[in-house]
Amino acid sequence: MRLQLTWGDIAAKDITMLRRLRASALLPLSLFILSACTHAKKAEPANTLHIASPAKIKGLDPVQADDLYAGDEVSRPYEGLLQYHYLKRPYVLVPALAEALPIVSKDGKTYTFKIQKGILFQDDPCFKETGGKGRELTADDFVYSWKRLADPKNNSPGFWIFDGKVVGISDWHNAAQKAGTADYSKPIDGLKAIDRYTLQITLTQPSSQFLYFLAMPFTYVVPHEAAEFYGVEFANHPVGTGPYRLTESTPGSKYVWDRNPTFRMERYPSEGETGDQAAGYLADAGKTLPLNDRVVMTVYEESQPQWLSFMAGKLDLSGIPKDNYSQAVSASKEINPELARKGIRLVKSPGLDVTYEAFNMLDPVVGGMSPRAKMLRQAISLAMDHDPAIELFYNGRAISAEGPIPPGISGYDPAFKNPYRHENIARAKDLLAKAGYPDGKGLSPLVYLSTSSSTDRQLSELFSKMLANIGVTLDVRTSSWPEFTASIKQGKGQLWGMAWQADYPDAENFLQLLYSKNARPGPNDAAYSNPEFDRLYEKALTLPDGPQRTAIYQQMVKIAAEDAPWVFGVDRLIFDVVHPWTKNVKLNIFDHGWCKYVKIDPSLKK
Repeated sequence: MRLQLTWGDIAAKDITMLRRLRASALLPLSLFILSACTHAKKAEPANTLHIASPAKIKGLDPVQADDLYAGDEVSRPYEGLLQYHYLKRPYVLVPALAEALPIVSKDGKTYTFKIQKGILFQDDPCFKETGGKGRELTADDFVYSWKRLADPKNNSPGFWIFDGKVVGISDWHNAAQKAGTADYSKPIDGLKAIDRYTLQITLTQPSSQFLYFLAMPFTYVVPHEAAEFYGVEFANHPVGTGPYRLTESTPGSKYVWDRNPTFRMERYPSEGETGDQAAGYLADAGKTLPLNDRVVMTVYEESQPQWLSFMAGKLDLSGIPKDNYSQAVSASKEINPELARKGIRLVKSPGLDVTYEAFNMLDPVVGGMSPRAKMLRQAISLAMDHDPAIELFYNGRAISAEGPIPPGISGYDPAFKNPYRHENIARAKDLLAKAGYPDGKGLSPLVYLSTSSSTDRQLSELFSKMLANIGVTLDVRTSSWPEFTASIKQGKGQLWGMAWQADYPDAENFLQLLYSKNARPGPNDAAYSNPEFDRLYEKALTLPDGPQRTAIYQQMVKIAAEDAPWVFGVDRLIFDVVHPWTKNVKLNIFDHGWCKYVKIDPSLKK
């Protein structure tokens, strides 16, 4: 899941009021009447959960949820077939909208799911035939939703999870692209609604990762009525089966989610891992979800206002800005005594992510696989030392990344040392000279894209100083988070900072970022292409987890290190602070729907 390089401030360009008015002018009067009743502002429930995001949300359409922030928001109104057990570690997939895990054919290619009966989409004016009452979910809804994912018109950055993997879906996508419009009535051989509650998926080859895809926000189910009714404004009008429904919003900046009265029966887990009972994580075992009546998510464009809001009790949990780290955490990496006396606790977890600076591999200067371009990238990598950033920007909450796979993910090799990872100015200058740019002469300033957050600006300044040591100059260009990601997709820069947090617990999720067939608008933003890397990647897809696949993963890491499409940064640790009235906060990297498990104790909050 793509996320910004740091937890600094980011902004986004909101949809203009004029556009909203033009869209609303086309809607029937009944919509306004129903919306006014449904979305009337109510007094805040005592058990409201207040949370924050450092980035404005691009929208609430699952097929566009390609970053952590959008993924979290769409997981409030929407659901998929599967989800992760909230408490168990190692991470375990469990049913969500499915009755159970699928029946898998002997050849490992066909998955048959039974959909739970009686699950309703939330009430919404889009359901005209029922007078605004939500209808029952069926297997056909998944077929429709996944066709939306494959529809070229939607240009979904998540199509890679099905592209070439589900029988016929790539052909359907290509035909729609050629025709200029998608024919949703045209079947896809690998996606079939066998009956009202039976869904069958056929793959082109066995896949160890496929079930993980079905817990990702990209695969969440949407009703065709909503997508058709709201059209271009669908991203601001979520209609799902999830635990919450949107009742108030400032698109991109603030969302108020209230309990969905027609949410399916789901209960808090009754088992977890060793230590969960003592930690209080099973105190609500068996209780009906969600445990809170409202979730309010507010975007904080700067980290200091967010921290002050947490300290004032206006946020129920928060990350820790680098400038407030010593206020919150002791030298022994525990909560400071002053905050501990207030009942505030520290929640720590491996981030399962990697930060990096990506090169635009289609750029005529830094891109390509020529010896000259490769030596230039290697020289830049040797000049950019991330170790100072670990203390300056992460307060020691990170380790150096030697490759794309972080610790805690199967396939990580603790013994591997990247030959171009750690600062070596003399060697960097030598490679730069061999590339034809002695002391940087003849090399124009490299366009470096960054977000406009204060932390990212400081990081850009640090990297600029490092590269100046070998005569390389950066032309830093900052923008909001949505504009930044759009510029990357359009290949406007030569170098940019990014991070990737795991979507699922498999090293393939990181290696696919460098697979050529996933080039932008897919997750391979760098547009890196190496036939040998691709061959190994495709071979690994056919193998189960084990020594043979791990050996291939490690070989791929060495190829990527030598080609240097990225300057590898750090693998981070996550430190959050939680108020005493906020219960059941156990960091679950992969469960975007975590809010439904969190409980606010109003008596303690008073």
